[in-house]
Amino acid sequence: MGSNDSRPATTRNGGDGRRCSRPVIGITSYLEKASWGVWHTDAALLPRSYVDSVRNAGGVPVLLPPAGEDADVLSAVDALVLAGGADVEPERYGQPAQGKTVTRPERDAFEFALARAALDRGLPVLGVCRGMQVLTVALGGSLIQHLPDRVGHTGHQPAPGVYGPSRVALAGGSRLAGILGTETKGQCYHHQAVDRLGDGLAAVGWAADGTIEAVELPGDDFVVGVQWHPEQDTQEVRLFAALVAACR
Repeated sequence: MGSNDSRPATTRNGGDGRRCSRPVIGITSYLEKASWGVWHTDAALLPRSYVDSVRNAGGVPVLLPPAGEDADVLSAVDALVLAGGADVEPERYGQPAQGKTVTRPERDAFEFALARAALDRGLPVLGVCRGMQVLTVALGGSLIQHLPDRVGHTGHQPAPGVYGPSRVALAGGSRLAGILGTETKGQCYHHQAVDRLGDGLAAVGWAADGTIEAVELPGDDFVVGVQWHPEQDTQEVRLFAALVAACR
């Protein structure tokens, strides 16, 4: 690259001299059986909506597949998105698994290592659905394993593959209210929820039935969790844009 390069200042320099002029956003990925072409096999994958949301917000999306408990991959990114997916292992918050709990232990091992390392390093973190629950448990909190048993309805997950539209009230003065206002609409798909908050986390968003729908760590660092799926509207990227801006 010549000396006349006039692109914006870089956020990350690669060891081979390459430069990235936009923040690199690492997104954790699912580990599931998948099909394409003639193949049906284990795959590390992610809904495209996450990729599009990060790109539309001005970031460079990079998928982080589950790979042991090595968090060194964080040295290659400017922020972390903990994506949605299967339930967190109840053993991690001291409970036996109930009948409707479905876990992915390999993914848990990786994402808990990433979450703790990202918090230690002060990286901006956005937890989406399961990702908010990972943040909660990583900080010593616990989960409701089957939310309908607590709230008496299935509105947060109406049917397989069907999102439940929800209005979320956000606490005035919170980081999230500064981004989205004191009320926002979300597409929910979860049968678990926060029970006991993790150390330092503040609840800042609630559904009409009282379910905690958003958390954050007060202070200067961007650490936010939302129980809904903001990536489902790839043109409404205020939350992802705030994550990207926090990298600068």
